[in-house]
Amino acid sequence: MQPAQIDPRGPRFAALLTTLVLAAALITGSRPLLAVQAAVFAAGALGGHRYAPYGLLYRALVRPRLGPPAELEDARPPRFAQGVGLAFTLLALLAALAGLGPLATALTALALAAAFLNAAFDYCLGCEFYLLLHRARARTPGGGRA
Repeated sequence: MQPAQIDPRGPRFAALLTTLVLAAALITGSRPLLAVQAAVFAAGALGGHRYAPYGLLYRALVRPRLGPPAELEDARPPRFAQGVGLAFTLLALLAALAGLGPLATALTALALAAAFLNAAFDYCLGCEFYLLLHRARARTPGGGRA
C-alpha cells in the first residue's frame, strides 16, 4: 500500500505559521498561545495532514493560487515532525505551569528554531529524525531488512 502523499509546500507554510505563533509565545510568555500551538501539533500528529489546521488553511487559501507541485512527498515524516513539535510544546507548557520559566523558554525556543529552519530553509528536523529512525529500524535484526 502506497503511503499518503502530500504537497511539500504545505508543511513549509505550516512551519511559517508555527514560527510566528511560537515567536509570539516566546516574546510574550503567553501560555495560551503555547497551548494553541500544542493543539495544532496534536491535530497534525494524531489526525494527519487531512486534519492539521495549518494544512487546512494552506489547502483552502494558498494552494488554489499556486500551480501544481513539482512532486509530492510521503506524509509520514511531516506527521512525525508534528509529534515532535507536540512533545516540545507540551513539555514547555508543563514547565511553564510548574514555574520552570527558563526550561519553558528553552523548550519553546528549540521548537521555534526547528520551525524556522523548515520555514526559511525547507529543512525539517523532525522529518530528518524520522528518516534516521526508519533507517536504523531497518538495519536491526527483525527490523524488516531482508
